[in-house]
Amino acid sequence: MSTLDWLVLGSTLALIIGYGTWRTRREGQSLDGYLLGQRQAWWGIGLSIMATQASAVTFLSVPGQAYADGMRFIQFYFGLPVAMVLIAVVAVPIYHRLKVYTAYEYLEGRFDRRTRTFTALLFLVQRGLSNGLSLYAPALVLSAILGWNITLTVWLMGGLMIAYTVSGGTRAVTVTQHGQMAVIFAGMLAAGYLLVHYLPAGVGFTEAMQLAGHQGKLNLVDFHFDPKDRYNFWSGMTGGLFLALSYFGTDQSQVQRYLAGRSITESRLGLLMNGLLKIPMQFGILLIGVLLFVFYQFNAPPVSFDQALLNQVRSSRVGATILQDAQENHDALFAAKRAATLDMVTALRSSDPGLVAAAQTHTQAVDAALAGQRAAVWEALKRVTATKEGPATDYIFLTFVLKYLPRGVVGLLIAVVLSAAMGSAAAGLNSLASTSVIDMYQPTRPGRSDAEYVRVSRWAAVGWGVLGIGFATFAARLENLIQAVNILGSLFYGPILGIFVVAFFLKNVGGRAVFWSAVVAQALVLLLFWRTDIAYLWYNIIGCVLVVVGSVLGKADQPAAA
Repeated sequence: MSTLDWLVLGSTLALIIGYGTWRTRREGQSLDGYLLGQRQAWWGIGLSIMATQASAVTFLSVPGQAYADGMRFIQFYFGLPVAMVLIAVVAVPIYHRLKVYTAYEYLEGRFDRRTRTFTALLFLVQRGLSNGLSLYAPALVLSAILGWNITLTVWLMGGLMIAYTVSGGTRAVTVTQHGQMAVIFAGMLAAGYLLVHYLPAGVGFTEAMQLAGHQGKLNLVDFHFDPKDRYNFWSGMTGGLFLALSYFGTDQSQVQRYLAGRSITESRLGLLMNGLLKIPMQFGILLIGVLLFVFYQFNAPPVSFDQALLNQVRSSRVGATILQDAQENHDALFAAKRAATLDMVTALRSSDPGLVAAAQTHTQAVDAALAGQRAAVWEALKRVTATKEGPATDYIFLTFVLKYLPRGVVGLLIAVVLSAAMGSAAAGLNSLASTSVIDMYQPTRPGRSDAEYVRVSRWAAVGWGVLGIGFATFAARLENLIQAVNILGSLFYGPILGIFVVAFFLKNVGGRAVFWSAVVAQALVLLLFWRTDIAYLWYNIIGCVLVVVGSVLGKADQPAAA
């Protein structure tokens, strides 16, 4: 990056963190202040909820997801607005009335301590590992920029995030998230504008969308039902709904955001704000991925977007020779590809179905040749150097930012990624610390001072941060990061949601029945994931239904007082 980029990046991050530290310099000494912070207005809650979701994974991985698979990932969020309404109506009044620090405190009064502890443990495992994935994404950025070893970069970023979270508690996290969201929106708008601006003369936004549509990238809604298909209307409105209900209604990283509301009304409005804005926000990020796809129809992409992998391959003499030959063949094929794409633009302007069909056939033939050549190259590299191509889609947006954007804008976009990382990871660590203290430590050490609980909370944040760093070192072996995060959540969210559904609606079911139903449901979900090809969104429904049905069939004791 240029000096100007480093200046923009450094000043942006320093301003956000410095402002948050200054605003919260006298807060966080009491347990209430450290875990919940100052009570917020609805718009602050909404921004905090959105910032907690919008990790660096979102801005690195979602454009790559759209580049490879089109817009159909948007269906994942179709159930979210419905979930926001249900949570606002059912969960928010209960949490506020009981004045709890965590969602899991409610379960002890409704069932027993065993059920509360088991549910909290499921959250801690899931969120602790997910935080590792959120940490890997910004480390990926710095590694690509500075050429550092990815493991070293993970430890560096992890150490900084632990220090950032431990020092300020919930209030510091919340205040800085507002600035982070402003940077995020500004950066993504700049990226979208420049992608269109860099298209060839005569190719504007309309032509770009026409090209994307004919390449199958504007696949927003698919009504075809297939349990093995991850993204269609039915999986989004059912599995996505259950995932959103569990994430926003029972995941402490989100519940902690709206527990800090000034009133039930403020918390409800914050959730509804998220329900209204989340789909448009994700649509915009996916649209950037589609524009990236169109951009690379006119500008030659690298053989692989994983620059670190290419450097590793070039260090081998045989690998370097293969890459050189592959690049020459790739350049020749891409020249034909660019010509075919321009012919398609001309055909689309003519509105002649015959010309459009002929141009599309030509484009598809060149695409197939390029795909075949790319596959043959990587098969040869794996045989010669035993290398394996990583999750290259996660590098697509980053490659564009570093290679094509003007000075200053690169720094802004990198600030977007790192800001999102800090906001999401800090909120995750904060929620892990609060659950560890309130649901694990405090019940066994009641009556201690706030100072001791705050101290233990800080040490818990450190411990979970180190665990996240450890898991992040393995993240490069996973598939597309945004999918990996959602898969990991889906393995645990179903049983957790089932426990809360029973707690809210089935008052005649007691702790013993729901506890053993949840244990069995969690084991079965993990077994299904290991042994079947069922799309991961359905695990949210399966886990929830198993807990509810098992609890109803197995109720043998009376519920504790609500």
